[in-house]
Amino acid sequence: MATVVKIGDELILELSFWEKMGALHSSPRTSIDSVEKVEFFDELWGSSTLRGVRAPGTALPYVVLLGTLRGLGYRDFVAMKGRGEGAVLSLKSGPFARWIFTVRQPKSEILALMGDTPKG
Repeated sequence: MATVVKIGDELILELSFWEKMGALHSSPRTSIDSVEKVEFFDELWGSSTLRGVRAPGTALPYVVLLGTLRGLGYRDFVAMKGRGEGAVLSLKSGPFARWIFTVRQPKSEILALMGDTPKG
């Protein structure tokens, strides 16, 4: 599943080849300065985290959700596989308002990549 990596002053949600195919999108990237907050959730599937309509992308409820969720005035990028823990990165600028993804790396590692970013 997707992992967050830092290259220079950019954060990248690194997707595998098959995730890129399912999302119909390359690995999204943003500057570290544009990260507003990071929140961790025990369960990502639900109206508290997901919003909008998937277009484009791939979805099988509670199995996989890859791609863009669109709504009026926002776009979220989603890379979720299965149930379980996940993270939501809220962004100040860029093509996406949020990145929503299943956590496959330690939370401490994700937070360390972002430095002094507020945590939710």
